Amino acid sequence: MPLLLRFQKIIHQYGQIRASNNSNMKQGIHPDKYRLVIFRDMSNGHEFLSRSTAASKETSKWEDGNEYPLIKLEISNMSHPFYTGKNMLVDTAGRIDKFNKRYAKNK
Repeated sequence: MPLLLRFQKIIHQYGQIRASNNSNMKQGIHPDKYRLVIFRDMSNGHEFLSRSTAASKETSKWEDGNEYPLIKLEISNMSHPFYTGKNMLVDTAGRIDKFNKRYAKNK
């Protein structure tokens, strides 16, 4: 039997095993009612449409002309320093200055 056919047979058997194991999983622990929701990053105004169960009283119009519930975010991948590459150093209470003074004394 060629290697590709053996590989496909193994994958098929694995899929059947996984399908049979899914019946043993707990039922009713995940929400059933997902709906389309607009998420808006309040720091830069970036919006994206995704499915969610989050509750919202506000709505907003999306690019397709339909209105969807609006979830406001403080930060998203479009504004987070890790994803944007703009790491900002926040100096609270002069900690960096204190460190530099101590280090300079020890030299």
